[in-house]
Amino acid sequence: MLLKLQSKKAKPVNKPYYLLILYVVFFTVGTKALADEFQVHGFIAQGVVQNKGSNFVIEDDELTFDLTELGLNFSYQLSDSLRFAGQAVYLNGGNRFDEGLRVDYLLADWNFYNSEKNQSHLYIGRIKNYHWLYSSTRDVPMTRPSIILPQSVYFDGTRDMTVGGDGIAFSNKYASENIGEIDLTISSSKAPIPTDDTRSIVDPKTKGRLKHDADLQASIYWRPVALPWRFGFALTDARFKYESALDDIYDNGEIDLQRFYLNAEYFGEKWSLSAELLQEKMALTGLLFPEFSRPTTGQGGYLQSEYKVTQDIQLLARYERYFADKNDKSGNQLAASTFGAVPYYFGFQHDVTLGLTYHFDFNLKLQFEHHWVQGTARLTPLIIPDPTNNPQEHWQLTALQLMYWF
Repeated sequence: MLLKLQSKKAKPVNKPYYLLILYVVFFTVGTKALADEFQVHGFIAQGVVQNKGSNFVIEDDELTFDLTELGLNFSYQLSDSLRFAGQAVYLNGGNRFDEGLRVDYLLADWNFYNSEKNQSHLYIGRIKNYHWLYSSTRDVPMTRPSIILPQSVYFDGTRDMTVGGDGIAFSNKYASENIGEIDLTISSSKAPIPTDDTRSIVDPKTKGRLKHDADLQASIYWRPVALPWRFGFALTDARFKYESALDDIYDNGEIDLQRFYLNAEYFGEKWSLSAELLQEKMALTGLLFPEFSRPTTGQGGYLQSEYKVTQDIQLLARYERYFADKNDKSGNQLAASTFGAVPYYFGFQHDVTLGLTYHFDFNLKLQFEHHWVQGTARLTPLIIPDPTNNPQEHWQLTALQLMYWF
């Protein structure tokens, strides 16, 4: 299993200025000249959160307002086949990810082929991740089933790298009266990793830089005819390189990551179900010292149910489990290999979540949820564990967030 490092307070990320300039240009031109072809939407979400017994959000058990999401997005339909879209957000989530402004996506969408059964798109720019159940909507709070997504799959520590990256994506939707709908997506992109994110993933004391060296993702979804189900499979093959600085305490290193997903969704009149299973193979070489090598295979997943009590009230229940190493599910080997410096409960993280959503209006809703968590394997940062700020195997989290969008 990969080790984890010591926690820190969230800091502003380096702003991608060149993308922000493009974003402002699109927005300015659009609002003045593009009329109905140009659409602008946004959202404001503010909440309070308390984690007891971990540093998931902050290092103490106090209530905090580190649950802020502000976003503005646009879409411009240049022609029947070409569209431009982008979104900039400000986030403050405590230790979950770095605070600050970022551009989630800024892309050209070319609908280059249409027929009776097929529709094909090509996306170029800072593209979105369309491969997992909630990967394409996790950046917009009102579209998520819960305030905090299941960490077994949607790990907040790498949020910016998994929302999308700079590259290209291809998608094709096939619809048949006999087979149903089949969605295929293939993408390749590299996400920029700011200095503060490098320190979160590697170590606050690091002076080098982590780079997203390569990334290939693919997914396929099938919705059968006349059935309220959707099934999917996705995979990720990514490589990250750490470039050591001159006076760095770490050597050059490499992280190879392969992830495999199986998922399913059910949509009923009042009930909906969703589930995702994950297996991730991770190999760390170098970094700690030149000959260091540690491959691990983690496993996780969740089962989630939502029930619509009325048009305005919705309940949520979720159960998830995650093991950092499938060959060390108890974490005992991890503790033994570090001579007890890293407790066994850093080898897993399981979560039971109950939630409630109330819709005040079509564009205003309040979400509440409570988490009972066992283990700390999915806490940020990533490389070297921090038992000092995470001294408990069992911890809890409560969150309340009000969301408005336009």
